[in-house]
Amino acid sequence: MSSRASHLPKFLAIAAIMLAIPTGLLRAQKGQQVDDTGVRLRIEITGEDKPIDSASVYVRYVVKHTLAKDENVEMNIKTNQEGIALVPAVPKGKVIVQVIAPGWKTFGQAYDATVDQQVVKISLERPKRWY
Repeated sequence: MSSRASHLPKFLAIAAIMLAIPTGLLRAQKGQQVDDTGVRLRIEITGEDKPIDSASVYVRYVVKHTLAKDENVEMNIKTNQEGIALVPAVPKGKVIVQVIAPGWKTFGQAYDATVDQQVVKISLERPKRWY
């Protein structure tokens, strides 16, 4: 038996261990990323009973950490032609929603995100005329 053939079983065992470690880490990371406490927001924006497209929707919330400082997170999402902005999962709790659209009054309000699929309906107003 050659020296290379005697090292083959050891090499295969080490290769199998090295391949198993990253897949185990990936499973652990995926488990951390999929959080069942998240809330998906569907924000519907209308003005004068018509959907407002291309409005900027800012969503702000705080991610609480036990060991480090709390993290302030802000997302900017545009509405589609139906006036809908879909927000990916945010943690349950207080969420601040601010809407800015050209030709409309700026809107801002805090919401309590508690339901897994939550719909927020916002009706914008026209600004007062300046003379």
